[in-house]
Amino acid sequence: MKSQSSLKRGIQKWDLVFLIINSVIGAGIFALPAKVFSISGVYSIAAFVVCALVMMILILVFAEVSSRFDRTGGPYLYVHQAFGPIPAFIIGWLLMLTRLFSYATLINLLIVYLAFFSDSFQNEHIRISLIFLITILITYFNWIGVKNTARVSNFLTVAKLLPLAVFIGVGLFFLDLGNFQQNDLPSLSEFSASSLLLIFAFGGFEASLVNSGEIVNPKQNLPFGLITASLVITGFYILIQIVSIGTLPDLANSSKPIAEAASEFMGWWGGMFITVGAVVSIIGTLNVQILSGSRLPFALSEENQLPGIFRKIHPRFATPWVSILVFASLVAFVATFWGFMNSLAISVIARLLLYAIVCASLIKLRKSEPENKSFFKVPYGNQIAILGILATLWLLSGTQIEEILDTIYWTGAGIVIYAIHALTKTKN
Repeated sequence: MKSQSSLKRGIQKWDLVFLIINSVIGAGIFALPAKVFSISGVYSIAAFVVCALVMMILILVFAEVSSRFDRTGGPYLYVHQAFGPIPAFIIGWLLMLTRLFSYATLINLLIVYLAFFSDSFQNEHIRISLIFLITILITYFNWIGVKNTARVSNFLTVAKLLPLAVFIGVGLFFLDLGNFQQNDLPSLSEFSASSLLLIFAFGGFEASLVNSGEIVNPKQNLPFGLITASLVITGFYILIQIVSIGTLPDLANSSKPIAEAASEFMGWWGGMFITVGAVVSIIGTLNVQILSGSRLPFALSEENQLPGIFRKIHPRFATPWVSILVFASLVAFVATFWGFMNSLAISVIARLLLYAIVCASLIKLRKSEPENKSFFKVPYGNQIAILGILATLWLLSGTQIEEILDTIYWTGAGIVIYAIHALTKTKN
């Protein structure tokens, strides 16, 4: 693999923890409590626990694999090392799809939450204008350097956790235990569908791994950041679902469940406080989507799988400016034409495929590099990786055929781009 162009290492250990929390706690937890409750009822709490266990298995796999690399690219590099360039390109493309469609999902939900203040935000022209305005602002912070982006991420992480902590701390005193009574068990397919939706809320940690070339001492800090952040996130999520069920009787029909639940026990001001927190939270995650997603064309170009123009680095800010501009333009386009649920489905399926292949990469890397001990090694790593593959296959069983076909079409588009670039290289 080629040596990589110089990027500044400006992300410290706790910056990384905040970055992972910021990339995971976004729009999902502000919308999905209602959606999973409508499918599984009070057993949605169990779905949160099961999904948390699955994600912990996957995070342990990623902790080991990521500690082997210190270059920009994340899962793309892992698969390149394990299986070669073509599977790596598909993974890189899937990573870009998750970033593109996650961004579309998040920014559209952001506008749904803004409607708490005024119905005018539901106007189509205002929606599109906000998409472009917010995207331009976030792109600017990514343009001027990763240290500035890390500072913004740290601020937004604290700003998003504070209202959620208040929601939990106050809401636990207003629980109606009658809301937790349910006689009918959900079917296995319903429970699987609930868990599948929650992958969107728990996923996203892989986004921070893409920036390994800008992280200080990534071989030590990545495992620490992944495990520490995942414990914080799991605690918040399970408690949020408990409070949402216990305080909002009509949870299943809510489009803004946390804001509406807060309004129930803290009044209009409580709902406004949570809404502001949701807006800040989503903007923070949007920032991480562009930070990580814009590095993917750069990483693919480094391996000569995309045109060399994506390798250009800004002479002053040391950021991949062409890659940032192109990726930001793409996310604005996708967000304009794809709504919340359509974008969510493609993002989740692409993410699960990525997780399964990285689990397979751990097994392959252990076999091909048995003597290498200069990385974080997970006990029973092969067995944990197999569990991760089986868990992702179980979650994929809850998808709809239309959603799978949409993902295949988008993946096929990436393969066509790869083939065109390969043919162009051959002719040159």
